[in-house]
Amino acid sequence: MGKTEKRHWLLNLLIVVTIIVVALAFTAHYKNWVKTEKEELEILSGIYFVKIPYADMDSVSMVEKIPSMERINGFSVKEREKGVFKEDSLSTNKVYVYVDKLSQQKIRLVYKDSMKLFLNMPDSTETDLMYQFLSNKINPPKE
Repeated sequence: MGKTEKRHWLLNLLIVVTIIVVALAFTAHYKNWVKTEKEELEILSGIYFVKIPYADMDSVSMVEKIPSMERINGFSVKEREKGVFKEDSLSTNKVYVYVDKLSQQKIRLVYKDSMKLFLNMPDSTETDLMYQFLSNKINPPKE
């Protein structure tokens, strides 16, 4: 009797730990965690993390669609598209995609001359505010 009770306890512990790990992974990938630091923009979405100094940003624009690209790694679920892509088979440049809602406009950020990143949030107002913030970092308003 004692041996089977011990096995049940270990199995229950394994189930609880697995559920916690899955919940944490879901939370980490569920949305883009964007942090605007003094000198750089940080974006975390699950295992995908990028840190871009404002000084390296070349241009920012709003686009309706992301271009057709070859996926290096990442995932798509309903309206979410996240991961690292290549523009074409000849290019070695990586394109980072952090899109929470494909049907809404996306921010297209070019940095370090040719690196690209696509980003949006589930709320279009949040995306617009981030676009304005990045635009002001690249082209500060004249006072």
